[in-house]
Amino acid sequence: MGELWPVPDVLAYLAGRWRTERSVRDLASGLEGRFEGVTSFDPLDGGGLVGRESGAFTWQGVARPAERTLRYEPGGEPGRADVRFADGRPFHGLDLTSGHHVADHPCAADLYRGEFTVRGPDRWRTVWRVAGPAKDLLLTTDYIRETPGV
Repeated sequence: MGELWPVPDVLAYLAGRWRTERSVRDLASGLEGRFEGVTSFDPLDGGGLVGRESGAFTWQGVARPAERTLRYEPGGEPGRADVRFADGRPFHGLDLTSGHHVADHPCAADLYRGEFTVRGPDRWRTVWRVAGPAKDLLLTTDYIRETPGV
């Protein structure tokens, strides 16, 4: 996919609409699913962005509507953001100044470990490994800007 692409201002970078494609693998059962949709990063009242993901999630041949909302708040420096759930609870920090970041989020007895990789002005990827007694998943998401160069 190429070299890392440093991001000096994470909120400016994310702003806009991104085509979103995610593969989901249950490592315990071998089952696989897929999400296809869009993620829109729009201004958040008080600063930052609200990321709204919507589309269809297909699991075992059945497609269902799916959506998620996250808040991306300023993280003290332009290359950083504090990512929160829609209700304001903390999710993880995000620092893309090097073009790469690893974040952890404990959820009950499971651990979510996310790896964020920026490959250019219009393309980035997240890989979440979820491990614990309740889940054993690998989620890989590619984001491609809908209007390149914006």
